[in-house]
Amino acid sequence: MLLLQILLLAVLLAGGDNEDAFQEEIFKIIHSTSFYNHSWVRSGGSAWLGDLQTHGWDSNSGRIIFLRPWSKGNLSKEEIKELEEFFHAFSITMPQITHRYASQWKFKYPFEIQVILGCELDPGGAIVGFHRCAYQGLDILHFQNNSWLPSPKSETTAQDVSRLINKYHTGKETVQRILSDICPRFLLSILDAGKADLQRKVKPEAWLSTGPNPGPHRQMLVCHVSGFHPKPIWVKWMRGEQVQQGTQQSGILPNADGTWYLQVFLEVEATETSGLYCRVRHSSLGGQDILLYLERHHSSMGLILLAVMVPLVLLTALAFWLRKRW
Repeated sequence: MLLLQILLLAVLLAGGDNEDAFQEEIFKIIHSTSFYNHSWVRSGGSAWLGDLQTHGWDSNSGRIIFLRPWSKGNLSKEEIKELEEFFHAFSITMPQITHRYASQWKFKYPFEIQVILGCELDPGGAIVGFHRCAYQGLDILHFQNNSWLPSPKSETTAQDVSRLINKYHTGKETVQRILSDICPRFLLSILDAGKADLQRKVKPEAWLSTGPNPGPHRQMLVCHVSGFHPKPIWVKWMRGEQVQQGTQQSGILPNADGTWYLQVFLEVEATETSGLYCRVRHSSLGGQDILLYLERHHSSMGLILLAVMVPLVLLTALAFWLRKRW
């Protein structure tokens, strides 16, 4: 494990002083199963490096879908096959066991079971594995020291569940090896293999608009920021050096090309817009923030309207003159 930490540190330092070089230091596999009734179950799985999806899951064939050129990391064909067999078996046996004991565990249909497995770089530099299970979005179990334990805030049902699945010793041994060996090696290898993709910097584009009027004599201002990578970004409505209270932000959403998109809103009195501007900070800008002033936005809109209106007026005058002439 010490060697893995040293190697991961070397990979991280290879990015220089870029503080955003590796925001994706968590690798997680998410499996969700919806139990509609005693005979109808639907499940799906995916894997993520931070906010970037790296793998999918074909539930029909039981095969892993690699979504990035570097998604395989340095795993061997044998290890990939072992993981596919493990998750395929899990996707079959878990619903069977859950159906069998649903009444005893007081699981009421319809319900959802979520499972997350992965590893992450902790503040001390160690790579730590984790495996948790949730019922209806609430943690009930976690894996620790080669054993399933009920989560601290779970009810007595979690104790019954952990007592049962701890009897499956082969499954526990496989989980322990994934968390302590395969996942740390895999995280290290995809951080290295995907370094160029993960470290790429794309400058954002930003523009202003107004939204629907929220009320009489009030105005909704919108600052749009799109096309940026990596994901961390700071966008605020300001006046002078003061961030405006009431600034609201949408979620940061993905674009089709792997970059991100964001909207930031500010509701103000229509007479209180003077001096307002939107400020955008991003690692790709090299410390040169984007400043979009509302006055300039209004001026540019005025120029656009002027550019549209002048030709219309001239064409109207020309038509009137030709009509009078003939």
